[in-house]
Amino acid sequence: MLRLAALALLLPMAAAAFPDRPVTVINPYATGSQADATARALSEGLAAQLGQPVVVTNREGGSGVVGLRVLAASPPDGHTLAFSALVPLTIQPHLVRNTGLGPDAVAPVCNVTENILGVMVRADGPWRSLPEMVATARLRPVTYGSPGPNSAPSIGIERIRTAAGGEYVHVPFRGDAASLLEVKAGRLDAAAIVVASGVPMTRAGEMRLIGTFSLRRHPEFPEVPTAREQGIEAVELSAAGLFAPRGTPEPVLARLEAACQAAMATEGFRLLTQRWALLPEYLGRADFARRLSDHFADHAEVLRALGVQPQ
Repeated sequence: MLRLAALALLLPMAAAAFPDRPVTVINPYATGSQADATARALSEGLAAQLGQPVVVTNREGGSGVVGLRVLAASPPDGHTLAFSALVPLTIQPHLVRNTGLGPDAVAPVCNVTENILGVMVRADGPWRSLPEMVATARLRPVTYGSPGPNSAPSIGIERIRTAAGGEYVHVPFRGDAASLLEVKAGRLDAAAIVVASGVPMTRAGEMRLIGTFSLRRHPEFPEVPTAREQGIEAVELSAAGLFAPRGTPEPVLARLEAACQAAMATEGFRLLTQRWALLPEYLGRADFARRLSDHFADHAEVLRALGVQPQ
């Protein structure tokens, strides 16, 4: 009891001193991805706000599960954070038993971006729309890559299969870049990815976006309709934000929340959003926590409807 009482007295003191050493931000996805670039740009702004170095470390694997499990097991003092899509917290727990993850495993800090998902193909390929891809998939299997088993983009393809038919062969990777390179080389038909990851290759004339899973068109590609606009009921929404371990003291979370909002307002972060065609979307802790919970419940229902069983 005395030890617990002493700890309770120390927590406010530790929170008041935060941060007293460098902060680590875990990126649970591949180096060179848009998630990696966003984490690094955000970390630069956080460092300026917090007065300590903020270092990004990559812990990729398992569609983000590996990195988020590292976060969940870290001391809840605010010195270890993660910048991640919602997938490892809201989708993977329904697919893989005993991940130890879910909305209650972390403390949401702030929503940073909407990640519009979509399908890209080679620019010199025959498909210019999702219905054209579906027509091929009804004749022979269409191969596609995604950033991991049962990642949000791969679920988008499953929604296409459910809504419009066809056969699709999934080849999972640890990030978007590998899928795009395989499509460029002609070894895969398509890449289901975060659209921002493919912007450099589309600007170079190497890739073509044929549809998105969002409720809105991607601003970089205003001429490309959503799946719903193309007559295919395949909506798969995604977002990414900053997380701390569960149990992080409220004063520390409040400091991080304010630092996150300020970091997103910096010139460096604005330039990054232009370069990668990202869609910044700030939500504070309370709204971000609600989004996380809603996303978790929605995918429980969707995956049951798809007949997916946890393994």
